[in-house]
Amino acid sequence: MASERPVWRQRYQLERRLSKRSGRHTYLARDLLTSEPVVIKLILFGPDFNWADLKLFEREAQILQTLSHPAIPQYRDCFEIALKGGRGLALVQSYIDAPSLQEWMERGRHFAEPEVRDLAQKLLRILIYLHELHPPVIHRDLKPSNILLAADGQVYLVDFGSVQAAGPREQGSYTVVGSYGYIPLEQFGGRTVPASDLYSLGATLIHLLTGQHPADLPQVGSRIGFEPAVQLSPAFRDWLRWLTEPLVANRPTSARQALEALEQLDRRPLPVPSTAAAVPPRRPAGSRIQLHKSEQTFEVVIPAKRLLGLVCLPLVVAAIALSYNVLCTAASTVGTDEEAMEVSPFFLLMLAFCVLFGEVGWVVLLTLYSLFGKAYLYIDKERISLAYELLGLRFHPVPPSRRCYIDRLELIPGYTRRQPYSGTLEEVCPQLNIWAGNRKYELKNLQEPELEWLASELSRWLKIPIERQKG
Repeated sequence: MASERPVWRQRYQLERRLSKRSGRHTYLARDLLTSEPVVIKLILFGPDFNWADLKLFEREAQILQTLSHPAIPQYRDCFEIALKGGRGLALVQSYIDAPSLQEWMERGRHFAEPEVRDLAQKLLRILIYLHELHPPVIHRDLKPSNILLAADGQVYLVDFGSVQAAGPREQGSYTVVGSYGYIPLEQFGGRTVPASDLYSLGATLIHLLTGQHPADLPQVGSRIGFEPAVQLSPAFRDWLRWLTEPLVANRPTSARQALEALEQLDRRPLPVPSTAAAVPPRRPAGSRIQLHKSEQTFEVVIPAKRLLGLVCLPLVVAAIALSYNVLCTAASTVGTDEEAMEVSPFFLLMLAFCVLFGEVGWVVLLTLYSLFGKAYLYIDKERISLAYELLGLRFHPVPPSRRCYIDRLELIPGYTRRQPYSGTLEEVCPQLNIWAGNRKYELKNLQEPELEWLASELSRWLKIPIERQKG
């Protein structure tokens, strides 16, 4: 009978135990003052007591008091209690009547991509709230059993027993918290950052989509090899790979960035004009550009213009001869006294750098690149990169980006503009810009028909419209 159920603190009447593990119990109770159901977490100071558990328990109570979000349980009370099994510490929080994602899967529910994407957006909004607090709050144990899904589609994040306020890591020993299969590598080393929660979110979504625990899926290197287990749209598949990158530096920098990228997946590209779609530009006659494409890769090799190199070659020869004469003259005029002999090596070294790596150096590099250089644009299912190669050495003017970031193709025609002060006319060369977030990959120093052809090929391969800017 209800009257026989124990009442704690003359207020909370226990109804049933929800879970039990070493030294910790969770109960469903009723607040007799408000008649509302509540959850009581209890830690006992008994034989199974662990100081690390107490530290996590106190941290959960402390942080819950600072949180106020409709998708997070509310702090209600915290008190000590004396029981037959010894003394304990109780934490009271609001009760949310909804099954967890784990319970839904155990009931046989399957989650398709549209529903999982909706869940991802709702969970990311919760993480944005937590991670943008000062200091950021990191959940550290995101998994299906800690996410509730109500019948109306509302999502809740519960069990803050592993929560941490981000800050300098404490010295000495540490306790690995979280659940195997859902936590990233850095968390095994006791280090957690907001991107650690993003990895756990990605692993949770993979579990929902595949119906398999992440630890049971094959490992490709240190990555979760989920791709063969489920059919997904390429964009969403790449987004999940991004979230579950083994290295924290390769994941989204924030939950907000991850959400913005996910929302962009739903944006349908503007239709390409019918004339362009009906008659796509062909490769211009005489073009030396090489294009290699398949369903998985898109590679463009652009040889530099050799005419400029042939024009500048005499200047390079003259510059090298002049530099040699300058160095010989300097060496003969330094003198032979002891003081001069001490200074001359440094003097000659500085003179060589000034001569060879000044304007002359730039002429040499420009000429060599014009004769032997190439530009490489490479896009595969994961990344985009642009590199310039000279004599086997490659230089990336812009760091590579995730392919899922590519959202704009910008074609700028050549035009003539007048200088504001001198009034002289200046020719501006055409160029094609590929935007991946805030990074711009520029293809220029090409003829307009070549750029039109490349823009059309990229647009059809990436399924992104061409934005034509006015000159």
